[in-house]
Amino acid sequence: MLNTLIVGASGYTGAELARYLNRHPQMNITALAVSAQSADAGKRISDLHPQLKGIIDLPLQALKDPSEMAKGADVVFLATDHQVSHDLAPRFLDAGCVVFDLSGAFRVNQPEFYTRYYGFEHRHVDWLAQAVYGLAEWQADAIRQARLVAVPGCYPTASQLALKPLVTNRLLNEAQWPVINAVSGVSGAGRKAGMANSFCEVSLQPYGIFTHRHQPEIASHLGIPVVFTPHLGNFARGILATITARLQPDITRQDVAQAYHNAYHDKPLVRLYQQGVPAIKSVVGLPFCDIGFFVDGEHIIIVSAEDNLLKGAAAQAVQCLNIRFGFQETVSLL
Repeated sequence: MLNTLIVGASGYTGAELARYLNRHPQMNITALAVSAQSADAGKRISDLHPQLKGIIDLPLQALKDPSEMAKGADVVFLATDHQVSHDLAPRFLDAGCVVFDLSGAFRVNQPEFYTRYYGFEHRHVDWLAQAVYGLAEWQADAIRQARLVAVPGCYPTASQLALKPLVTNRLLNEAQWPVINAVSGVSGAGRKAGMANSFCEVSLQPYGIFTHRHQPEIASHLGIPVVFTPHLGNFARGILATITARLQPDITRQDVAQAYHNAYHDKPLVRLYQQGVPAIKSVVGLPFCDIGFFVDGEHIIIVSAEDNLLKGAAAQAVQCLNIRFGFQETVSLL
């Protein structure tokens, strides 16, 4: 039995983590923590997330001394802001914990990336170099050895799972950059209320055009440039990515289908569509990424769907935990 601590447990992702870990037969939640300044400190998580009432009624503790809270914890999940994770992760690692960080603080091993896209100077380049990118279906061997797992962003997960089999098998004509148009529900903006994620204000619209931090994360780990445009939709949760790319001459639909089959036939949390296209309603509340595609000559359109809070965050973090400690990959997820 492993003892685990969730920091940032009051948010949407933190609550999903608590739900998964509470029913995990090999995990014991020792504490749920929020920042020392949080107005949620002292409240029960079930007061904030009533779906957990009678299931998880643990209090949210103010995180004042990470070293003290790390005592007795084997595993720490950080569902915190990027700069908070940047500061906290090394302290928990120094205390001997294995850390799964759901922020962007350790996803890209390029210190200048953080100055440009996250607005802070990365001061832990040693841990940045050691962090393993937790795209679970593609990084299992490295995850098994990791002390620090940087769980990918929600948009990058949907985008990379769709494109990686094609890139790995050199099926794409790289002279034409893949174009990723992805739409997310407002829960991706977090639980804190604001005009930007108010249902009364949100309309379907793009944002972060040519400047979004997930574009370099996707390109860095795919190894090819991409055009990425995120959109915000007026629905609660889920991501749908529609990706347009060009195939190498003479690549057939069967070649593409074989590449996807080879990549995912033994990956239980990726579901491939032989016909039709994935939809958000097919994945909300579930830990899957669903992928379908269409080929017309040299052109391919790939559709990828996931729950941004689950496969795009909490479920993938627990999937990485299962891989790291040798548990069955879907324990507590299915």
